[in-house]
Amino acid sequence: MVDQNGTYKNKDISIVVRDVDVYYGSKQVLFKISMDIPSSRVTALIGPSGCGKSTFLRSINRMNDTIDSAKVEGNILIDGKDIYADNTDVVELRKSVGMVFQKSNPFPKSIFENVAYGPRIHGMKNKKQLGEIVEKCLVRVGLWDEVKDRLDDNALGLSGGQQQRLCIGRALAVEPIILLMDEPASALDPRATATIEDLIKELKEHYTIVIVTHNMQQAARVSDLTAFFYEGSLIEFGDTKLLFTKPDKKRTEDYITGRFG
Repeated sequence: MVDQNGTYKNKDISIVVRDVDVYYGSKQVLFKISMDIPSSRVTALIGPSGCGKSTFLRSINRMNDTIDSAKVEGNILIDGKDIYADNTDVVELRKSVGMVFQKSNPFPKSIFENVAYGPRIHGMKNKKQLGEIVEKCLVRVGLWDEVKDRLDDNALGLSGGQQQRLCIGRALAVEPIILLMDEPASALDPRATATIEDLIKELKEHYTIVIVTHNMQQAARVSDLTAFFYEGSLIEFGDTKLLFTKPDKKRTEDYITGRFG
């Protein structure tokens, strides 16, 4: 369970967040975010547009570093190590913390090379090992049977849902421990969305998953925990079923019932 301070009462914590502030230039966009995100669970981030969900998600693998004006204060610990410490290897961090974006973004390469890209970048050259990784990852995302006979085809020829599963497989190829997903199904049709949601439920057995979604029904379907953000602050964080049926905060209830947002 999660107490009112956002602390998960379980020894198996994957991500510890303490007093995180984020600024873009002089504008502060996140205010004192603290929460403990457990491993082998799906944590959904919900809230109106512009409330800081995606900014917080990008803070977990330092994607905000790519924005010149961004500044992050506070602490985010993964496996007990502060990822904002001066000696952090950001390349290794992003290997451990994979990212899947709203719009599927396969490389204009073959299906095989899309999945093999990460391991190649990290120095793997053995073709047999690469082949085993590609097969394993495509099996894990439910794509192997659909593409095993055309691995040399351009990935851009896949359907939207297949492309998104390929991108998830590509993220898994470097063996992350955490998977971040920013609206991974918002551009997909209902059938492809259902496939992605089923995949998320399966993957949580092996990964800590944090997902941003505007779709509250999706959050209710796939997540174990839900965090409600509003105007850069974390309003409430807890068990998904409880948060959607008996929220502690009036603002959370107003958002869930459609009174605003």
